[in-house]
Amino acid sequence: MSYSGEFLVKLARRTIETYLKEKITLAIPDDAPKDLFDQSGVFVTLHRIISGKEPSLRGCIGRIESPESTLIQSTIDSAIDAAIHDPRFPPVNYDEMTSITVEVTILTVPKKLNVTDPKEYFDLIEIGRHGLIAERGRYQRGLLLPQVPVEHKWDIQTYLQHVCLKARLSPQAWTDLNTQISFFEGFIFTEITPNGAIEKKEIT
Repeated sequence: MSYSGEFLVKLARRTIETYLKEKITLAIPDDAPKDLFDQSGVFVTLHRIISGKEPSLRGCIGRIESPESTLIQSTIDSAIDAAIHDPRFPPVNYDEMTSITVEVTILTVPKKLNVTDPKEYFDLIEIGRHGLIAERGRYQRGLLLPQVPVEHKWDIQTYLQHVCLKARLSPQAWTDLNTQISFFEGFIFTEITPNGAIEKKEIT
């Protein structure tokens, strides 16, 4: 993908800092690359950096591909949500941003996995490559980004269990063919240090 990941990361940070300081939502910049007006899913992830400790999650919210929103608008909206609307954490304050790295994950279009036996998932899903979505009905849906199982050292079965939990289903719901499992890939761009250089992140 040729998306301008560095532009999106800088925009996400600027969006958060502007909103926290001035309560203003940034407009789409006039110099935004044309590829950012595609319809694509995106997640914005914030990590708190403390010297001598492992980075800790500080917020992560995003949007799956939607015909109502472009990649760049979804990044702006998700950046604000990750900072102040993630129910797992208190809202970020402006001074915290000096110790927070901003990461943007651009999602490919999710692909439904049609299987006749849930064991087939083990041959289709690749840890470090695929993000997962579990859903049942209109209101139970959960998503995990491809970097999550790598960070937690999960195998495929554990990964499936956790994405079902994220969808507010039982951890064994993936074994029921009424639960739809989809996968996607993610292209990750992240600050190496808070407000520092930006790199494309490889999942290993």
